[in-house]
Formats: sequence, C-alpha cells, structure tokens
Amino acid sequence: MDPARITKLVAEYEDLFDVAAPLRLGGDRHDSLRYAAAIELALRDFLAAPGQASAFRAFTTNFEDLGGLRQLPGLAVQRLMADGYGFGGEGDWKTAVLVRTLKAMSEGLGQPVVVENRPGAGGHIGAQSVARADPDGYTALFGTNGTLGIGPALYKNLKYDPVNDLAPVGLLHQLPNVLIVHPSVPANSLRELIDYARRRPGELSFASAGVGSASHLAGELLKAAANIEIVHVPYKGGGAAMPDLLAGRVSMMIETIPNALPSARSGMLRALGVTTPMRSSAAPDLPTFAEAGLPNFEVSSWTGLFVPAGTPRAIIERLNAETLRIARDGAYLEQLKTLGTEAAVSTPEALGAFMVKDIANWTVAVQRSGARAE
Repeated sequence: MDPARITKLVAEYEDLFDVAAPLRLGGDRHDSLRYAAAIELALRDFLAAPGQASAFRAFTTNFEDLGGLRQLPGLAVQRLMADGYGFGGEGDWKTAVLVRTLKAMSEGLGQPVVVENRPGAGGHIGAQSVARADPDGYTALFGTNGTLGIGPALYKNLKYDPVNDLAPVGLLHQLPNVLIVHPSVPANSLRELIDYARRRPGELSFASAGVGSASHLAGELLKAAANIEIVHVPYKGGGAAMPDLLAGRVSMMIETIPNALPSARSGMLRALGVTTPMRSSAAPDLPTFAEAGLPNFEVSSWTGLFVPAGTPRAIIERLNAETLRIARDGAYLEQLKTLGTEAAVSTPEALGAFMVKDIANWTVAVQRSGARAE
C-alpha cells in the first residue's frame, strides 16, 4: 500500500465528504487501520447521500486500485457483481431495480455495497468472475434469468458451471412477462389468438430482442405449448423491436411487464395475458396463461443473489436473512411496484432448485429454436 496514493485520493475527494479531518488527528496520516476506518465511515455516509452516484463510482474505481487496502481489518466493503445481462439501457427495469436493491441491502448490512457491472458474453463474464472469487462473503452476484437460466441452455462452452460453482443465497425479484399484440390482430384473448393462429399457420409473427433472448425463447415455448406456427422476427434488443410492433409490422411479442404495460394501457397495443402461474399485482386484470388454457406454460424474469461455491453457511444465511428483510420493507416494495416488479423470497435450497428447473425449461426452448451461442 502506497501512503502517497492514499493521501492523493483523500485530497481528491475531500470536497465530497469530510474524510481528511479524522486522518489529520494526531499527525499519524499513514497509519493503515486509521485510514481504513476513516474511509469506511466516509463511504457509509456518502452512500446514503443523494445525487452522488457518479462520484461514488469514480471513488470506488480508484479505491479498488489501492489493492491491499480492502484486506485491512475494520474495512468491510461488500462487492455486488452485476452479471451485465440487459443492464444499462435507458429505462431498463433491471438497472432501476438493482439501484434500489443496492440501497436497501447497504442499509441492512450497515456497510456500503460496491457494484461492478461486467457485461459481455450474455452476462457470463460477470458471473464467472464471482464463481472464481474467494468464498469469503465479500463478493456476491446479482444474477438474472438471462445469464443463469437461459445461459446454460444456450452456451455449450461455458468456463464455469452455474449450478455447481455458484452457491444460491435467495431470490430477490420475480415478474411475469406479458403477451402483447398489435390491435390489427383479431384476438382479444389468448384463446382467440391461438385459434386464429391455428387457422392461419405462418401468417402471424412475433418479435424478439434477438436470437437466444428471453423473448425469442418464450415465443418458441408458446409455439410448442399452443401447437401454433408463428414466424420469429429477431431485433437487436427489445427497444428496437417495439417501434415495429407499434407500427404493426410484426404481430406480437412476449415482453416484461415494465416494458409492455405503458403501450398496452395507452391502447397502442393489446395485452392478452401474463406468463406466470399467479396474476401480477402490477396488472391484476390480466389473466394468466394457465387461466387461458395453457396450464404448463411458465416464463418469468427473475433476479437472485449468489456467492462463490464454498462460501461458509453462516455467511449465506446472513445474506439470505437480508433478502428476507428487504422483502418486508414497505418503502422498498412500493419502489418496486412503481417499476412493475415484485419482490420474491426463497431459501438458498429453493433458489437452487428453481434455477435447475428454469435451465431445463429454457433448454427445451433452445432445442426447439435451434439457437446456439458459443
């Protein structure tokens, strides 16, 4: 550890929070433990301050460059790795949910949670880095169904095993997808849509965010479950697909509730049903696919917390307790509701079993579609 680098870092950021003052006391500026304790307290206070997200990211980037400092006694910085799958888009529900979850968990753990977003390879770069991290409780994964559910079914040459190299902690969020159609499609219910598609095989089309995406594979599952033939039209992201759906150049799409409901509520599109066994509190008027006659159809977007395999059970239980706590936080739940998202809870074992089932479900869709990613 280079004391000069720490001094420079503190000077650079002392306009954001008062970290220099406690370090000057006693003139012992280069005492490692005093620096660690002062920076930890400053980070805790700073994390709660509004409007400081950009500066906080810059600070944590420099802070990580200090290397050995985070290993000092008294400095407890939890690193939450985002797998990067689908994050970063404007208005993207995962990004907004992650921000709110970060704040809620930071408050409960009594320490800052530093986020590292590592996109690439369908989210597997971030997930793999957690799988290979030390199982000490300092690094966790904000995992998504795109990476940990679809990924193992789609990628045949992963350099880690999501089931065996990651230890599940607990579900965080789960939300249904919605089947939305253009008003020109003569169907006001899922049953009417299926009947129409069976009479006119190949006439209707469905948009997706790309080959191998959740919206693509959900469409393939719908084709198989309903015994219909509809044409897949892939786009480079869900945002690119929506204009053509609104214009009627494609017939339908299976999309997440936050992205689907605004156009459906405005009347520009028609929502026919949700893809989970239970109705959504964000759209309680929409029937489930099961209610419409497809009882075995279940597709959801979900997020969960994972740690490296081998993490002590006591740490897993502590983190699981935190997922249960935030799921009872009224303010947090209200924030999720505004995003069309619902909190979910589980035991570590239940999340593990859920993920295995989800992988099997997506494997069927991948095999049917012929999609492949290396």
